[in-house]
Amino acid sequence: MQTRNPSKETAFHAFSGAAMLVFELLLFAGALTLLIHGGKNQDPFQILAAIPLFLTFILCLPGFFIVEPNMGRAIVLVGRYRGTVRASGFYWTNPFTSKKKISLRAHNLNGKTLKVNDLAGNPIEIAVVVVWQVHDSAQALFDVEEFEHFVEVQAEAAVRLVASRHPYDDGQSSEVETTLRGSADAVAAELSRELQLRIELAGIQVLEARLSHLAYAQEIAHAMLQRQQAGAIIAARTRIVDGAVGMVEMALERLNESKIVDLDPERRATLVGNLLVVLCGQQSVSPVLNTGGLYS
Repeated sequence: MQTRNPSKETAFHAFSGAAMLVFELLLFAGALTLLIHGGKNQDPFQILAAIPLFLTFILCLPGFFIVEPNMGRAIVLVGRYRGTVRASGFYWTNPFTSKKKISLRAHNLNGKTLKVNDLAGNPIEIAVVVVWQVHDSAQALFDVEEFEHFVEVQAEAAVRLVASRHPYDDGQSSEVETTLRGSADAVAAELSRELQLRIELAGIQVLEARLSHLAYAQEIAHAMLQRQQAGAIIAARTRIVDGAVGMVEMALERLNESKIVDLDPERRATLVGNLLVVLCGQQSVSPVLNTGGLYS
């Protein structure tokens, strides 16, 4: 098996396009002058001398190229990479070279929604947004085929891997503490690292990677919604009971300190029960006036 030799970007120093443009204009003017004078004087030597000047003028024209801001041109001569021009401007180089344009700007990848399984095996829908840019133009152009499609495919693979390492929500697994829904920053950092490892050979740098969509798959969404609702109800009831018990304790302590009424155990139990009903009930309280004694 042939050993793969990774490419490495080098700087290419092209000639000034403005200076070569002046030279081209002088060539054209000289060839045109020889042609006109040769025709007037019927001098074949002047006409023949104008031909190589015209040919040189035409051959040099393809050597001009422009580099826009945050763009690059990779220079290749007869199949050999010569370097990359990153600085914006007007340049000229060997007209027989190919000048491959490559964007050095930040790119956005809005990944499509994928259906994967989380750590607990629950089917979920997940999508990612990746901000990336070319770090090494030589690797991006010559080490992978269609580097933009390469980033898209590797981002999908990284999302599937990261999603399989974490549960969707809390309480679904005791193996890991982070969850896809509750640990957005930790998951984003892990996703960025995983994706960077995968696309580093293409000379691509990941600037940011975050989840843009996260939801249960349709077949289990209703059941999981009921589970979340039940958990929310239990948590709310627990908080209500804790607060009610604390208020009852405070009421009994205040009554005992102020010595407004002397409560025996049975009266204390009745008072506690009434207070808990009032504090924990969901409906408005309808008071009942007792005109007799406690035991009648």
